[in-house]
Amino acid sequence: MSKLPKAALSLKQFMLRQEVLKLYREIWRTTRLVPDQHSRQELRAWARHDFQANRNQSDEVAIKMLMQSARRSLTELQTSLQLSGTNVK
Repeated sequence: MSKLPKAALSLKQFMLRQEVLKLYREIWRTTRLVPDQHSRQELRAWARHDFQANRNQSDEVAIKMLMQSARRSLTELQTSLQLSGTNVK
């Protein structure tokens, strides 16, 4: 009998989850650089909503597509911040 709980993630699922969390943290850190507080709050609410809406997604392909879309949005945000003169790493 296995000692793992029924909800245990496979290695592949665990690694994918870590990538998603890393992306979320990167988005959150980037929003800190937005000078306007109202815009910063809107961006954080958008990120939180999108990640929570897809929290129970289990299809690996769908998760990767969502991550690709989020990365594209993050890149656009970073580009906009750079064009506005904000120092983005």
